[in-house]
Amino acid sequence: MKSAFVAELVGRTAALGQIDALFAGHRPIGPGLLLRGDPGVGKTALLDAAAARAEAAGMRVLRASGAQFEAEIGFSTLHQMLDPLRECADRLSDRHRDALHQVFDLAPGSSPDPLVVTAVLALLRGVAAGRPLLVIVDDVPGIDRASATVLAFAARRIGDDPIVFLAAARTGAGSCFDQVGFRERQIGPLASQPATSLLDARWPGLAPTVRRRLLDEAAGNPLVLRELPGVLTDRQRCGQDPLPAFLPLHGRLEGIVAAGVRTLPAPGRQVLLLAALEPDASPATIRAAAQGRADVDDLAPAQQAGLVRMDAVTGPVVFRHPLIRSAIVQASSPGERRAAHQALAAALAGDPERRAWHLAEAATGPDEAVARALDEAALAAWRRGDPSAASAGTLNQTTVGDRRGGAAAAVTLKVRAGELSSHPAGRSRRLVEAAYLAVMTGQLDQAPRLLADAGQAPDTPTGLVFAATAHLLTHGEGDVEAAHQLLARALDDVADTAKTTNDWDSRWILHALLAVSIYAGRPEPWELLNTALARFAPEAATAFRLCYDAYVDPARTADTVREGLAHAFAALPADPSPWPVVPLTWAAVGVEALSDYRYLVRRVVERERDSGAITMVMAGLLLLCIDAYGHGQWDEAENLAGEGLDLAEAYGHHLVQGQLRCHLAYIEAARGNVDRARVLADEITTWAAPRGVGLPEAYARRVRTLAALGQSDYEEAYVQAARVNPPGAPSAGVPGRLLIMDLVEAAVRTGRTEEARAHVAAAQQAGISRVSTRSALIIAGAAALAAADDAAGRLFEAALSLPEADRWPFEQARIQLAYGQWLRRTRDTTRARLYLRAALDTLDRMGARPWAQRARDELRATGVATASTRPDTRTVALTAQERQIATLAATGLTNKQIAQQLFLSHRTVGAHLHRIFPKLGITSRVALRAALETITPDEHDHAPQPAS
Repeated sequence: MKSAFVAELVGRTAALGQIDALFAGHRPIGPGLLLRGDPGVGKTALLDAAAARAEAAGMRVLRASGAQFEAEIGFSTLHQMLDPLRECADRLSDRHRDALHQVFDLAPGSSPDPLVVTAVLALLRGVAAGRPLLVIVDDVPGIDRASATVLAFAARRIGDDPIVFLAAARTGAGSCFDQVGFRERQIGPLASQPATSLLDARWPGLAPTVRRRLLDEAAGNPLVLRELPGVLTDRQRCGQDPLPAFLPLHGRLEGIVAAGVRTLPAPGRQVLLLAALEPDASPATIRAAAQGRADVDDLAPAQQAGLVRMDAVTGPVVFRHPLIRSAIVQASSPGERRAAHQALAAALAGDPERRAWHLAEAATGPDEAVARALDEAALAAWRRGDPSAASAGTLNQTTVGDRRGGAAAAVTLKVRAGELSSHPAGRSRRLVEAAYLAVMTGQLDQAPRLLADAGQAPDTPTGLVFAATAHLLTHGEGDVEAAHQLLARALDDVADTAKTTNDWDSRWILHALLAVSIYAGRPEPWELLNTALARFAPEAATAFRLCYDAYVDPARTADTVREGLAHAFAALPADPSPWPVVPLTWAAVGVEALSDYRYLVRRVVERERDSGAITMVMAGLLLLCIDAYGHGQWDEAENLAGEGLDLAEAYGHHLVQGQLRCHLAYIEAARGNVDRARVLADEITTWAAPRGVGLPEAYARRVRTLAALGQSDYEEAYVQAARVNPPGAPSAGVPGRLLIMDLVEAAVRTGRTEEARAHVAAAQQAGISRVSTRSALIIAGAAALAAADDAAGRLFEAALSLPEADRWPFEQARIQLAYGQWLRRTRDTTRARLYLRAALDTLDRMGARPWAQRARDELRATGVATASTRPDTRTVALTAQERQIATLAATGLTNKQIAQQLFLSHRTVGAHLHRIFPKLGITSRVALRAALETITPDEHDHAPQPAS
C-alpha cells in the first residue's frame, strides 16, 4: 500500500535504492549517508520515506532537525532526538545517566563534556542492541554546535553496531559530517516526466499552456511544483485569464528559490533587474543599460549567494533557478522596471525586435508607434520560425514563460501590440492574428480567449477571424465541415485583395484550407483551395499547389509533383522553419516520397518540440509515423504514434489523435490483434462521422479490411474495401489506392474473379501505378492474384521484379506469400519454398502473425518443418518492473498512464515493453493478457520488488 509520502518521491528510485542499501540487513555501508540538494528538492521527503521503510523493516527511528533559531541553544538537536529515550537512559551507568541530564535539561558547559559524548554513544548502542536503529538528522547546518560534535563523534564510533545514520543538508552548506566519511548523494531537480507526473497529480486539469509554463518555471523542484500553481487564480489555472509576465511568489517560495535577493546591495540589484528583463544580454549590453550607475562586477554578492553565475567577458548572466527572475522583478518597484526597460531599449538600438519589446514594456499607455514596431517584430518571427533567435525566445519568455521562438514569439508580440493599439480596429486585428498563431503553436486553449478579447465572434465578417476559428475547429474539435464553411466566407472577405506574397490573411487561409482538404476526404475543400491558390503568383504558394496536385489527381501529376518537391526542398535554407516544410512533406506523402525528406521532418520535430510550433511537431510525428508504417518499420511507427498521442492529448488536438490512432489500428490489424483493431476502428468512426472527417473514416474501413483478411474472413474484407472503393472504380487517392490489392484478394477468394480483374484493369487504365513504386507494386500484385493460371506466374515474377519493391516489405511479402501458394498449388514446390521462406522471414520480423502463420503452414505443406518464433512463455521470467508494466499494459493503460502510476518516463515504459514483447513471443499489447496468464506464478512472485 502506498504511504502518504509516495507522491513526493516521483523520480527518486535511484536515491531510494541507495537508502535501502544503506540499511539492508541493518548493516551500514560506511558510517552513513548525507543527502545534499537545494531547498525544496525533496530531501525531507526522502528522509520521511527512509523512516517509514526502516520502521516497516523493524528498525527503531530517532529523528531531529536543525533550526536556525535554536542554533545557539546547546544540545537542542540532541534533546529533540533523544527525548523519547529518557527511560532507556535510566538503564545506563550512573555517570552516563547523569551526563545525559545535561542534554535533557539543555545545560551544557562551554563545550560538550566528554562524558556526554560517551553517554550518547552508550545510549545509542544500548537501544540498538534491542533492535537496529536509524538516526535521521535533517538540515544539518542548522543544528547547534554541541549536538553536532556529539553526533559526529557517535557516527565515527558505531563500528559494527546495527546503527545507521542518514542526514540531509543544503548544497554548498557546511556539515558536521563532512569529516566523518559519510557518503554523499546529490538530490537534483526532477526530470521532465516525473515533474509532469507530480504536477498532474497535485494540480489536475491545468490548461496545457499553463501546465507547460509551470513546469518550465519550477525547473524540476518538487516543492515549487506543488505550491507554485497555488499563487494563480482559478481562471488563470484553467487558461481563461493570461498568466502574468513574472509569476508572483509568496514568502516561502521566494525563500526557497531566491533567499537573499532583497538584501543585496542596490547596484547589484540594478544589474540583476536588467539581466532578469533581458536574460540573454551580454555584459556589454548590461553595462550600456546601467549607464555607469552599476556594472556586472556588482554581481559578486549575488554570485556568492548562489543566485547567478556569469563570465564577465562572455556572459550572459545565468540564473540558478528560473523563478529567481520573478523574485528580482517582484522586489523592484514599477518605476524601477520601466526605467530598466527604457535603458535596455536604448542599449539595444541595433536590434529592432528586442528594442520594440522593451519600449512596449516601458509604455504606460497606448502607443501606436510601438505597436507597429511590435507588428514588424511579429512578422519577422513568423517568417523566421527560428527558436535559435535570442530575441524571440526572450520576448516570449518574458510574457508567457517559455523559450519558444518563431510563431510562438509572434503570439506574444501580437498580444502586446494589441494592448498598445491606439484604435479599437487595430487592437482587434492584432489580437485575432495572435489567436490564429496560438492555434498554430498548439495553444488551442488561448485562442478563444484572444478572440473574445478582440471583441470578435466566430461569425464576425473578417477573413482572419474565420481562418483562426476554422483552424481551431479543425485541430481542436475536428469539425472540418464547419471549418470548410468558415473558410469559404473567409475567402469571400479577402476576395478583393490583390495578389501578394505577404498577405497574412490569405496565407493563413491556405494553411487552414490544406488541413481541412486533407482530412475531409471530399472534393469540395480541394476546389476551395484551388480557388484560393488562384490569388497567388505560382511561386508564392508552391507547397500548397504541390499538395493540391498530389492529392487531387496524383495519377496524372505524380511525376511533376516529385520533380517540384525536389526543387522546392533544394531551395530551402539549411535549417528551414516548419511553415514551408510541413506542407511540402504532406505533398510528399501524397506521392509516397516522404522517405527522401524525412530527415527534414525529424529536424523540425526536434527543433520545435520544446521551442516552437507544437502543431507542427504533432504533424511531423504523424508524417513520420505514416512513412515508417509504409516501409514496414512498425515498431518505430508505434513509438512515433505514442509520442504524438501524448502531445495531442496534452494540447487537446483531437484531429491528430484520430489520425494517429488510425495508424496504431493498422499495426494491430496487421499483427492479428483483431479485437483491439476493431475497437480502435469503431472509436475512430464514432468520432469522425458526425464531424465530416472523411479520411479517418476511410482509414477505419481499411483497418477492418486488414483485420478481416488476417482472419481469412474474405467476405467481410470485400465488403469493407468496397465501401471505400467500389469494384471497378479504384481511387488514386489515399487510402483508396492502398486497398486495391486487398479488394482484389478478397474478391478472388470469394469467387468474384471477374470483378477482381475489372478492378485491376480500371486501376491500370487510370494510371494509378504512376503514383509511386508502392502503387505499382500493389497493382502488379493485384493483377497476379486475379490472373488465370497461364498468366499468373509471369505476373507474379513481374510484380516482384519491380524497382524498389523491397522498400514496401508488407506488400512485397504478401505477394511472395501468394506466389508461393500458387507455386505449391501448381506443384513447383522447390520454388514455392524459396518465396514462402522469404515471405515468412519478413512477416515474422514485422510481427504480421496471421500472414506469417499462413506462410508457415504453406511451407509445412511443401515438406519444410518450421517452428513458431513464439517462445514457451511458461519458461519466461520477467523482472518485477517488467511484470508491473506488462500487467498494467494488459489492462489497456497507455504508456503515459503507466508512466504516471510507476513514476517513470513514458519512453522508459515503451522501452520496457519492447523488451517484454520478444520475451513473451508477442508483438503488441493486446496479446499481453494471454501471455501473462501462461507464466508460472512462482517465476515472478519471488522476484525482487522495486524500491518504490
